[in-house]
Amino acid sequence: MEKQNVAYMLRCGDDSLYTGWTNDIEKRLLAHQSGKGGKYTRSRLPVTLVYVESCETKQEAMQREYAIKQLSRASKEKLLVCASNEIELFLQARDE
Repeated sequence: MEKQNVAYMLRCGDDSLYTGWTNDIEKRLLAHQSGKGGKYTRSRLPVTLVYVESCETKQEAMQREYAIKQLSRASKEKLLVCASNEIELFLQARDE
């Protein structure tokens, strides 16, 4: 899969949600899962990718990350429900 700017969310082992952005979701997800992705997720393994949103630019991905972080927990969960089909398609495309 080619690199692209994305905003993403992970569900951590303690059921908390982590939001970030990257231009290489594969590499970033592996880093999170191995405990090298970030201080927050390192102590909350395992992590599962639950949301991915493609963005045109790095700046757009960073802005979307910030916007998602400003949402309440309930709003983030609603976003995940609305995007559940999209994440399945993303994961399927990644595995092909």
